[in-house]
Amino acid sequence: MKRRFVRGALALACLATAAALPLSAQADTYTQTRHPIVLVHGLFGFDAVGPIDYWYGIPSALRSGGARVYVSQQSAANASEVRGEQLLAELRRLKAAHGHQKFNLIGHSHGGHTIRYVAAVAPDLVASVTTVGTPHLGSPVADVIRAGTGVTGTTATLTALVNGFANVISVLSGSPGLPQNSEAAMISLTTQGSAAFNQRFPQGRPTSHCGTGPASVNGVRYYSASGTSVLTNVLDPLDGFLGLSSLAFWGQDNDGLVGRCSSRWGTVLRDNYPWNHLDEVNQAFGLRGLFTPDPVAFYRTQANRLKQAGL
Repeated sequence: MKRRFVRGALALACLATAAALPLSAQADTYTQTRHPIVLVHGLFGFDAVGPIDYWYGIPSALRSGGARVYVSQQSAANASEVRGEQLLAELRRLKAAHGHQKFNLIGHSHGGHTIRYVAAVAPDLVASVTTVGTPHLGSPVADVIRAGTGVTGTTATLTALVNGFANVISVLSGSPGLPQNSEAAMISLTTQGSAAFNQRFPQGRPTSHCGTGPASVNGVRYYSASGTSVLTNVLDPLDGFLGLSSLAFWGQDNDGLVGRCSSRWGTVLRDNYPWNHLDEVNQAFGLRGLFTPDPVAFYRTQANRLKQAGL
């Protein structure tokens, strides 16, 4: 009897202690997905350059909830298929090193094309695809740049300059050997280039204009989200650039670089967050509009959605 009493008293004491602990001190499994999460950057992206993280505050927030997270590194500027092959090789290395069977891929901007490529050619490696601010139908900004450089005959000059910039990004982020081809990247992101890509890799494509696509293809779940604001914080120096680029949309809803309808793919979580293209990854340094949803919370919620789906 005494032993039973002691064991019962100890159990009650443990429960009381756990209840008294702040939530931050208790085990958080909110984002603990079955398969690892891989974050894939967009054009001119990186994993980290010095103190600047592309996915500002997002990996640590996901890990704090129990997720295993990898931040990938592809060419800062190159064709969708080239970047896709780079990611595919990286996933295979991770599988060989750690025994992972599948991955939950989250891609921002051009990173959305990158992860869609991998899901199309190697669906056995992919549990889910989540694209954020991805120009699935192409971007008018890329169309304008291509047309302008073609008319002025400055394509080669601009390509050389931008390739140099992309190489600097890769060197600073610790991946100096990655090939850069900004002209190929530009073509991939044009309306025509994206249409050709979608013909080759249609998995998740909406069945109507500005509609939704199948939730699952070849065992891979497809999700998408985006914003429709441009100038969101006067303290963010990058808002001015997005304000200029948004003129290419002629008043249509966009995030500064991607149109609302162009961002829709698979199950659309939301296509009108009050964010611009950089707010979608919590840049710069978390600056965004007052009283707007926290982008970090969005990624935690998506991780929990994947967890609930057994992914």
